[in-house]
Amino acid sequence: MQLTNSNTHYGWIAIILHWVMALAIIAIFVLGWWMTGLDYYDRWYHDAPSIHQSIGMLLLMLLLFRFAWRLGNARPQLMGLWWEQMAALVVQQLHYLLLLIVMITGYLLPTAEGIGINIFGWFTVPATLSFDKAQADLVGDIHWWSACAAMALIAVHSAAALKHHFVDRDPTLLRMVTTQHPTRKWL
Repeated sequence: MQLTNSNTHYGWIAIILHWVMALAIIAIFVLGWWMTGLDYYDRWYHDAPSIHQSIGMLLLMLLLFRFAWRLGNARPQLMGLWWEQMAALVVQQLHYLLLLIVMITGYLLPTAEGIGINIFGWFTVPATLSFDKAQADLVGDIHWWSACAAMALIAVHSAAALKHHFVDRDPTLLRMVTTQHPTRKWL
């Protein structure tokens, strides 16, 4: 069982981090979008933001761990033409940047009034800064638009992975699914 990355494949830790974060990020985006339409008397009006904030803070911790893991491990060689490899690098860096912006602004929004974020009752992330209404609105706009940009980037990333799999017939997608070394072209 290969836990760490190699020059040809991702290890299980990177694979699990990738898929857990991918699913959680998409879910938290959908939850965030849905909860903006709730009214004060809706049963989920207070629970949905709490769940959204808790998942967001756990994702921030995972993102920081993932970034550290990435710095300490080899990155498998990129596949495709030179411009596809360059695009892949740009997309990877933009993923980290956008997710960091989304998660930091997501932290700043509920803590703007000096109240920490309770993470599922396990522990509380303390508030560090406070903002006035105009600043909080700006942080909210940055949070929303960077989350939308991250979703667009996820769509591009997914389309590229599917293109590599079905059109180029190379093992790019399979490297993020298994640590086995494919010996033939797939599908």
